[in-house]
Amino acid sequence: MNYATYLAAAQTYRDAARAALIERLATRKIDEEQRAAHGFAWVATSVAALEAVAAWCDAGGGANPLDALVTRLAFAETLAQLFGGLPMGQNEIVRPADLGLGAEARTLADACADLLEADHAPTRTALAAALVEGEWPSETFHDSELDAIRDQFRRFTEAEILPHAHQWHLANALIPDATVRAMADLGTFGVCIPEGYGGLGLSKLVMCVVTEELSRGWIGAGSLGTRSEIAGELIAGSGTEAQKADWLPRIASGEVLPTAVFTEPDVGSDLASLATRALRSDNGTWAIDGAKTWITHAARSDLMTLLCRTLPDEKGHRGLSMLLVPKPRGTETDPFPAEGMSGSEIEVLGYRGMREYALQFDAMAAPADAVLGDEEGQGFRQLMRTFEGARIQTAARAVGVARRALELARDYAVSRKQFGKAIAGFPRVADKLAMSLVDMILSRELTYAAARAKDTGKRCDIEAGMAKLLAARTAWSNADAALQVHGGNGYALEYEISRVLCDARILNIFEGAAEIQAQVIARGLIEGRN
Repeated sequence: MNYATYLAAAQTYRDAARAALIERLATRKIDEEQRAAHGFAWVATSVAALEAVAAWCDAGGGANPLDALVTRLAFAETLAQLFGGLPMGQNEIVRPADLGLGAEARTLADACADLLEADHAPTRTALAAALVEGEWPSETFHDSELDAIRDQFRRFTEAEILPHAHQWHLANALIPDATVRAMADLGTFGVCIPEGYGGLGLSKLVMCVVTEELSRGWIGAGSLGTRSEIAGELIAGSGTEAQKADWLPRIASGEVLPTAVFTEPDVGSDLASLATRALRSDNGTWAIDGAKTWITHAARSDLMTLLCRTLPDEKGHRGLSMLLVPKPRGTETDPFPAEGMSGSEIEVLGYRGMREYALQFDAMAAPADAVLGDEEGQGFRQLMRTFEGARIQTAARAVGVARRALELARDYAVSRKQFGKAIAGFPRVADKLAMSLVDMILSRELTYAAARAKDTGKRCDIEAGMAKLLAARTAWSNADAALQVHGGNGYALEYEISRVLCDARILNIFEGAAEIQAQVIARGLIEGRN
């Protein structure tokens, strides 16, 4: 198949969509054209995913025949959606007419007619049959170190996470301390922390592999390192030398478990409106007052990276500072032993293992040197610089969840017999398996592409947003399809897919909801940042 021709046609269509959006925004604000703007973001994301999959397939050189099947279906389905309707949500479809691209869509269809008009049922059947036999498309990075890291964390997940995760979930239990220590021994919490401060000093791509494999076992395990990733990047990138020397080695070793304390009630993504404040006391320390919510792992953490207002006379984000606030680790009986700090658990459907809390601060003390980088008023900018890595890591979590959903669907479809044969042999079930695999690889390769971009040191908020946008949708659609394969049993709490479905749903919300990602992508691309 001539994928270069198809890709060029898709890129031309994307460029036409960008031009059409820019024309609309000449007389209207982007918030007034959200449907068109977010539709363009989905178009651009879809084309970027095709670029990533084409590069992956080329890198394999045809060694694994399943790669060609995946690539064929990825192009066929994505191009058909660009032409006929691209899902932005369960009940929101963006079509060419929404951007005034009827003629351009027909040109796209003409350029890809042989692919769009072909019957791909045999390809889906062959791909599903290979999955049933235990075959998988290529995973190798053509790099022995990266491949070894994946193998190491996959073996750990198989032995230490998967056998226990569902019972931990049902009991709403914290990930056991022994498991946390074992993860620390593997280097989980110091992957990207510089070697000079006790970390491994490895790339964001490695971080993706580690996160993906752990999240395949349980999103809670994959997410445990997120707070260390955020805190590590904040301190390594903006901290004073004393702050780096104090905190980074202990974060990398797992001695200190951080928590990110940013979100406030009724504020959401509008961080510039944060109201929690910290004021200097007479002795030079800080006194923190206010409320935070949706704080993950707040009780068992030892360090809060806390965004608050220290310059009350400055408006918006200019008054915000990032504080490094140590706290005593809580217990089951006394989750918040720190004076001036209290909290209540928010019960959730999924994403368990660390627990969510609403926090209240009443003159809680923070050290005199708590301000990150010793720079007041820089907290918002410091945080923004970490969002790229956090969103790429979230995309990797989604890829792991998407893969686990597919594995559960495949295993159930093989073992479940109806009308005298395994349900994997029925076309509608086989189609779900095949397309779940295709979507997972599209998301995986787009996530890896974002990580590679981050590793170059360039700004990559667009790539990070694209990876999270697509991977979060894939995690949910794969989990939904897998539960459908399970039928009524999938709705029973005893089946693991019930947990995976609940875990998958959060991915479209936290670390910037899908709508926020689409806004970031659209705004960045129309401003010419890429």
